[in-house]
Amino acid sequence: MSNDTVNKIKEDCIKIQVQPARNHHKANGKQAPENYADVVQRLRDTFQRGKSKPIEWRIKQLKQVLRMITETNSDIIAALASDLHRSKFETYALEIDYIIQEIKYTLMHIKEWSATEKPPKGLANFFDSVEIRKDPYGVVLVMGAWNYPLQLSLLPMIGAIAAGNCVILKPSEVAVATAKYLYETIPKYLDTECCHVVLGGIQETTELLNQRFDYIFYTGSSMVGKIVRNAANKYLTPVTLELGGKSPVYIDNTVDMPMAAKRILWGKCINVGQTCIAPDYILCTTEVQNKFVEEVKKILKEWYGENVQESPDLARIITDKHYQRLVSYLNGNGKIAVGGDTNPTERYISPTILVNVKSTDPIMQDEIFGPILPIINVDNAYEAIEFINKRERPLVLYVFSMSKRVQDLIINQISSGAVCVNDTILQYTVETLPFGGVGNSGIGAYHGKYTYDTFTHKKGCLIRNYNKIAEMLGKNRFSPYSDKKLMLLRHLLERRPGIPGIKYLPYILMFGLGILITVGFKAILKNVNTDEQ
Repeated sequence: MSNDTVNKIKEDCIKIQVQPARNHHKANGKQAPENYADVVQRLRDTFQRGKSKPIEWRIKQLKQVLRMITETNSDIIAALASDLHRSKFETYALEIDYIIQEIKYTLMHIKEWSATEKPPKGLANFFDSVEIRKDPYGVVLVMGAWNYPLQLSLLPMIGAIAAGNCVILKPSEVAVATAKYLYETIPKYLDTECCHVVLGGIQETTELLNQRFDYIFYTGSSMVGKIVRNAANKYLTPVTLELGGKSPVYIDNTVDMPMAAKRILWGKCINVGQTCIAPDYILCTTEVQNKFVEEVKKILKEWYGENVQESPDLARIITDKHYQRLVSYLNGNGKIAVGGDTNPTERYISPTILVNVKSTDPIMQDEIFGPILPIINVDNAYEAIEFINKRERPLVLYVFSMSKRVQDLIINQISSGAVCVNDTILQYTVETLPFGGVGNSGIGAYHGKYTYDTFTHKKGCLIRNYNKIAEMLGKNRFSPYSDKKLMLLRHLLERRPGIPGIKYLPYILMFGLGILITVGFKAILKNVNTDEQ
């Protein structure tokens, strides 16, 4: 894509950012943004009418998102090239194809996930129907992030729609071109009575958070996550917070270093380190460190050539502000062992390894979110565990060791959102694993069925009838009370181990009753015949 095309996209995005809200109305000759309270109420009215609840509607909308991604993939590639200098390969691998597969997986299972569950029941409810029904929450706010601006907006939106909710999507204003794409494209494909996109910055987001939602899903920094949580508390609105943190990597001397180094460096270099689950820092011995650094030098030359900056495969830092923060880490934070090259015009920072880093250095205080990887020396796994446990619980814990004992020791002793052993990032791609943080790195989880469950209220239902036997057993709860009634009631409500095949017991009883009736009827006939003789 030419520079002229990129510049045109940026100009268009700047124009639309000035006018952040759809359906503007005239006020004294000036355009005013729409009233967010009205937008929320409009979607709530739609939800109350039940438009988003039928499974057929949900499936149709999911197929429309699939169609949107497929038909407009060239627009997506252009938008991400403008925002992040993202290569076509990474855009497909990390955003387009990932979303497509998530939609297909959801479509394969949505009827199964939406079905009423029939959980086990105790003796007291033997004659009753016990069910778990799946209810959508209502009007959901999804707040996307700028580092994967398509995926982190659409993935939760897909889950919210699949669960039958109406959705207001607020993409990150930092990824200007992708926000513009979502704002303009979603209304062309999805039901605008149920799906609405809002643009804007801090002011618009603040006003949006003043509204009452039925669920809020936020992806971003821990600092803003606390603001979102506080806003949700006003109405006791449930939230999912997908945050971040410093995800550590422990490496011991049992690994295949050429392979381990490639996997770690890949996790750090995709999207030029602007990934919430990127390896943030390494813990290892000095001996392991030296081997790792030597491998990194070889790998960078293999991947990006002699001049890394000229490679089309390395993205760029999103804004000048983020660039300046990262460049500040290159001064006074240990020693540069590899990389350290920068270019403010392009917001380029080469993949960089820092050694001789102290735990008190500024780079070790916050999530790096860039292509800089510091190494802290420890003597063994126990020191690594102690180092990590003194800090906030990470979103992901990476363990590189061939020792099962070491793997289990670290996994069992450290609390983290997820764990990946002997690789990086790939745990994110397993649709049957929940993705989410713990403590400062997040609340709640999603991906696959977990996304559907996030936006679904599981409503417990006890459905009774007027069965005479059930009433005879249950009448002991009524006054006047007695010790005998209490004893019988306690016996009836006592929790017991599950009995294999208990769900078939009613059929067995009916079969047994049928046999008794048959035997009894034959006995009566026999007696009648005997009397006649």
